Amino acid sequence: MTPLFIICYFIYTTFTTTILSILLGLRLLRRRLFSPGTASDNVGNVIALYEGSLNHERRNPVRNSFRFTTRYALIDLDRAPYAPPTYLSADEARRIAKTNGPVFLLTTLPSLGYRSTPVSYYYCYNIDDSKKSFKKCIIEGTNTPWAESVTFVFEPSSDSVPKCEYISPFSDMLGHWRLKVSEPGEDLYAYISVEHPTFGNNYFIATLKAKKVQISSTTPDDLEAFFWLQPHKGSLISYWNGVKLWWKSAHFHEHPRKENPMYREKALERNQNETKLCPAFGGNRAVNDVVRHEETIDQCFMWKDAPWPWSYLIAPKPSSTSKISLVAS
Repeated sequence: MTPLFIICYFIYTTFTTTILSILLGLRLLRRRLFSPGTASDNVGNVIALYEGSLNHERRNPVRNSFRFTTRYALIDLDRAPYAPPTYLSADEARRIAKTNGPVFLLTTLPSLGYRSTPVSYYYCYNIDDSKKSFKKCIIEGTNTPWAESVTFVFEPSSDSVPKCEYISPFSDMLGHWRLKVSEPGEDLYAYISVEHPTFGNNYFIATLKAKKVQISSTTPDDLEAFFWLQPHKGSLISYWNGVKLWWKSAHFHEHPRKENPMYREKALERNQNETKLCPAFGGNRAVNDVVRHEETIDQCFMWKDAPWPWSYLIAPKPSSTSKISLVAS
């Protein structure tokens, strides 16, 4: 990514955000002046809104931390009037997690046509004898500047997964992610740390703590106002802290595909050799089990091309997907 590209990117983002913010304000003002109390609330019964804080702390080899207020939407994928573009459907999530109950997606909604959600969670439930239980969680991580997205299953109570995505140029691909999430209710909690062979456990920690909030109406314009500049803020804070790490002389790591085009397969190999379990198999299938051909739809990790953040200004097109299955013979 060249400096000229970054400069043009910020100029374009500033111009487009300003124009769309003015248009959003005019729409909200017109509704308030000319049709008060008549707004339809057709998505409020399938979306819960949360507000909280996201904390990042890097302890080695240089120290850096930041915290900012963030907002999320929890979407009932089975009841949503339309499936959020580029995300898994409820049926796809159930198939991957091997569950049979409802699926809820926790993500930051696009704002002013701009989407930047580094991490989204799918909460997958099982129904046994009419009893609903939180069974599995699917995480989808996106590294926007490099246009990659990776999806995998983990145990919500606590799980360890080999690092399989290039998140930051100031972090290598070694180590494991330690993951934990709570069942969403009035509060929700999510935790990610990195266990590194050189820098030790918890050299990087990210936590999300949020509470459910209520707004008077959840029409598309109201949701747009609730998430106003939220994805922009996340991107800006991320880039700014990248500058701070560069200033602190943190080591810069090139994307692994430059040194090893097979780095994705390498992540699967580490999953096989080190953890002996594949999270996408529900955490209970040994790697040396024979997997029939028709079962290879189960992936340890699923990579796909991430859309450009401004792709929400137009109808997003389905992205190409690269799926790699772990099959023992």
